[in-house]
Amino acid sequence: MSAQTATERRGPRELLKDPDFRRLLFTRFAASWGDGVFRAGLAGAVLFNPERAADPLAIAGGFAALLLPYSVVGPFAGALLDRWDRRKVLIFANLLRGLAIVCASAAVGFGFGGLGLFSLALTAEGITRFIGSGLSASLPHVVEEESVVTANAFSTTLGSVVAVIGGGCAIGLRALLGSNDVGSAETTVFAVLGTLVAAFLARGFARGVLGPSVVDEPPNAFLAVARGLADGAKHAWRAPSVTAGFLALFAHRASFGVSLLVTVLLMRNYFTDHGMFRAGLPGLGQMAALAGAGLLLAGLLTARIIRVFGRLRAVLGALLLAAIAQSALGLPMVLPLALLASFVITGAGQVLKLCVDSSIQLDVADEARGRVFALYDTLFNITQVAAVSLGALVVPDDGRAPGLLIAATVCYLVGGAGYLVARRRTIR
Repeated sequence: MSAQTATERRGPRELLKDPDFRRLLFTRFAASWGDGVFRAGLAGAVLFNPERAADPLAIAGGFAALLLPYSVVGPFAGALLDRWDRRKVLIFANLLRGLAIVCASAAVGFGFGGLGLFSLALTAEGITRFIGSGLSASLPHVVEEESVVTANAFSTTLGSVVAVIGGGCAIGLRALLGSNDVGSAETTVFAVLGTLVAAFLARGFARGVLGPSVVDEPPNAFLAVARGLADGAKHAWRAPSVTAGFLALFAHRASFGVSLLVTVLLMRNYFTDHGMFRAGLPGLGQMAALAGAGLLLAGLLTARIIRVFGRLRAVLGALLLAAIAQSALGLPMVLPLALLASFVITGAGQVLKLCVDSSIQLDVADEARGRVFALYDTLFNITQVAAVSLGALVVPDDGRAPGLLIAATVCYLVGGAGYLVARRRTIR
């Protein structure tokens, strides 16, 4: 960690004076921008491409192909994050991701689809999750413990906003380059710029500065990797705040997955332009912009909310706010209200995520932190895919499914109850 004599909590302005924190932050920004370009480019290629078509089950299949296979390897990635120099992980993972993006873009350009395209997208997304876990596990090595909550809220939230900006760049590029397969491929491949910049920035860290400082692994590498899932679960279970946070995020991920499926279908097949508000892919761009504003507001307020109200009240308040937005703003299924719902639900979800991130960073030992973050991604990917898949079985093609949104609202409330029960658990 960079030298620091003061032990008081530091705000973003003071944190930015630390060169290691700045470098880690800009590495996240570059990777996040590339993520936004890649995901928006691929979404445009598959969902809003006149040369292709996608029904609810096809959309759910895309989620499954992108997320479930990584959910199998994610825990093993966690063991590697707690074994390998995280500086090297960030360099080589970004370079590998760039190669996967080029291959996926080429597949789009040549008109490939189905399992082949989704497998390439899976590779890129899987590496993205690996990079994200590495960035989160590295953060406590560049800031003091007293500043972890503030630093995490600042970097994670701004990273998400940069990803939204990347998505907006992809929408602009798509308008210039075309919405067919070739134009979609040219748009998507721009994401490589983000991965190359991220790898270059990560290369500037000194060896070992990002950890792990202690390697709690057996000498046999295969055995170390194979026990990643069990170790991540064991360390998460030992911290009631982390276990409770997992339950709260399960509820959010399931509800958010349903909302995402319904929103995509509404934008494609039901909503029409409404004054300044747009349907179709531009509408999703507007929704992403409002979601980014929600993320930014959450990032600015979360550390203060936690200090004033504590993590327990912050989590419960976020779940309740999301439930209200889901029912009051989502159920009418009117374009302006749906856009406002994206702002509120995404902001509340970010408060929730930052609370859980800080629980892992503060309540889990460094030698296990990477495995817990990888487990975190794994379980939440499975939850979101399961919710989207079940929703796809009943949602109509135009997305008008009030029953699904009511179920999503109830899920938030059940998540709040589960969070309370888990927080009161006593470790024996």
